[in-house]
Formats: sequence, C-alpha cells, structure tokens
Amino acid sequence: MNPHLSQLQPYPFARLREAMQGVSAPEGVVPVPLQIGEPKHPAPAVITDALTAALPRLDAYPQTAGLPELRQACAGFLQHRYGLALDPDSEILPVLGSREALFSFVQAALGGNEQEKPVVVCPNPFYQIYEGAALLAGAETAFANCRAPHFKPDWGSIPETVWQRVKLVFVCSPHNPCGSVLQKVDWAELFELQSRYGFIIAADECYSEIYFEGEPPIGCLQAAAELGRGFSKLVMFTSLSKRSNVPGLRSGFVAGDAALLKDFLLYRTYHGSAMGIPVQMASIAAWNDETHVMENRRLYQEKFARVLPILAQGFEVTRPDASFYIWLQAPDGDDLAFARTLWCEAAIQVLPGRFLARDTEQGNPGAGYVRIALVAPVADCVAAAEKIVAIRQRCYP
Repeated sequence: MNPHLSQLQPYPFARLREAMQGVSAPEGVVPVPLQIGEPKHPAPAVITDALTAALPRLDAYPQTAGLPELRQACAGFLQHRYGLALDPDSEILPVLGSREALFSFVQAALGGNEQEKPVVVCPNPFYQIYEGAALLAGAETAFANCRAPHFKPDWGSIPETVWQRVKLVFVCSPHNPCGSVLQKVDWAELFELQSRYGFIIAADECYSEIYFEGEPPIGCLQAAAELGRGFSKLVMFTSLSKRSNVPGLRSGFVAGDAALLKDFLLYRTYHGSAMGIPVQMASIAAWNDETHVMENRRLYQEKFARVLPILAQGFEVTRPDASFYIWLQAPDGDDLAFARTLWCEAAIQVLPGRFLARDTEQGNPGAGYVRIALVAPVADCVAAAEKIVAIRQRCYP
C-alpha cells in the first residue's frame, strides 16, 4: 500500500462524529444539519430531463476528453460569465466533479523526479482534499493562514526557503469555509509570487456562482486576462454541484493552461475517469442554462437576508463575500464546546472550525469559529438561527 496513507488525517466529519460521542440531542427534536455543505435545493428539471432523455446512450463508452458539445458548453459559460474566449479542444477538460479532479491533478502534476521534496501550499482553513492529494503524491504541505477580518491567505507567512520548493499552490475563491473572495489585487500578488518561483496555481472555484446581486466573484483566469497574463501554469476547477444544485451528478470541468491539460488528459485516459454520456448531456443542458442558477442564487440570498439579522442579535456576524457559509465566532472562543452545546440543546449540527484547519506556528486559524452551511430550507435555517441566538443568551450570559 502507498506508505503516504499513514499521513492522512481523519476527514472533518469523521472527527465531528467522534467528538460527539456521548453527546445526545433532545428527544423528539428533528436534527437540523448545517455542518455539511451539501446543496439541498431540488435538482433543476432542465438537467434531470436531459439526463433521462439520454439514458439510452448508456450503451456506448464515453471518451475521456468528453463530447465536443460539452466542451463547447463549458467554453460558453466561461465566455458569458468571465468574458473569456478559451479553446474548447485544448483549454477545457470535463471532469467528474471538482473534488476528483483536484485530487488527481496533483498526482499528474507532481512528477516525483524532483531533487528535493516538493511543497504544496494550501490556504488554512482549507478543503481537506488539497492536503490529501499533496501527501499521497509524496509532497509536503505548507499553510497560509486565513485570519479575521478578511480571511485571505497570508502568503507572507511562508518562508523564502519554502517558496523555493513550492511546486503547486491551491487557492479557493470563494473560500470554503470563510466565504472570502480574492480580488484582482490579491491575484496580482499571487501571480507575482508565481513569476518569481514558477509554481502551478490550482484555483478551486466551485462556489463562484453563489454570490450576492451585483457582486460576481472574479475568477483566476479572468484576473490573469485582465492583468495581461497568459494561462501558463494556471488552471481553474469548477463544478455543477453548487452552481446547479446537482452534487450527485458528479460533473465539472478544468480550464486553463493547454500544456498542463494535455498531460492531465493523458493521465486521466489511464486513470479511467471518463464521464458517462447521459451525465454529459445533462451537463450540457446545465452549462447552457442560467435561469435555474439565478433561482438557486436567489434562495441562498434569501437565507442570508433572513438569518443574518437574527444572528446579529447575539453575535458579531457579517455577510461573507460569497458562498453559502457563515463563519461564526463561538461565544466563548471554544468552537468544539459550542458545537456540542448546539447539538445537545437543540439538535443543531455545525462544524467546529478547528477541524477544517491545521495547527501552525501561528496557531490554528479555524479554532474559535464554527462553520454554518445554509443548505437547509429557508424556514429551517431561520428556526435554527433563532435557537442559536436563544442558546447564546441562555448558556453564555
């Protein structure tokens, strides 16, 4: 077995289950799951209809590169969303969701012939796939902490000696779990570091379509184009899971550096990761339609509009730049104890921030916060917010 498997830490939700051993919710109270960022809105009919209509095409093997029509639909999305004109045949590659692609891309990108052990930089807190992909590829990880009030990676905390070994930097914008968005000036800072040290930038943008009216987040390729840069050593990952509320479809795409995608396609051909044709047809319908995306976004906006004023009665809380997360400070600074209290008092499930981050010399930047995912129906989110404030006032006077 891969000897690096022993370096993997338990997934945050496994740690949460273990931490909740012996802590019981009130009898007869229906749990409110706000700990997992799993979209709960109904799957749009435009997607399910296309999927079912294409079921007869299960009789054919799909190509790893995907149907030309799918790559064109992805290119069309990039055009109308970011004003980018990418070549669908060389700069776009369909994948089985961003999670699978983020992991496998690192395996393909880190060749293993480096004279010294490569380093992968991750934001902290972070999506745990980044760390697992790096470790299983034989790399070390370094963390750029994201702290209040802006929750953006502190690239300056990475020592010069470490930057010299960095082969890949993960970026998540909009950020999971903090909801912060990198602006053009932030991208310019990272691009300057890339020019100096030559690493690959892998930008996870799966929350890019969950934003507030008039504030669409800038993407990494868009920022590169506006700053007069090409896409060399730059790739973005996106998915239909959050944008179109179909996490079970397992569909997304990677776009950017044609040379990197050519090698990644070769890797995936052997990896066996071709997308089934019915899923491709459903994906084409999804990328070509914005009506359902606008409705999905409106529902999240309504949740924030309803929930934030309630939470403000007991907490200092601000709206994130984007995403469907609230990064809430625990009233006594103990995120795990607060999560346990919410569960045993009201059957509300939230995720302690410490489980989403790693300890560094500067501490654990997730400690003291809980992540709340506004994925439940609006009424459930409102009721949960009211209970959280009541518990705050009763248990933390």
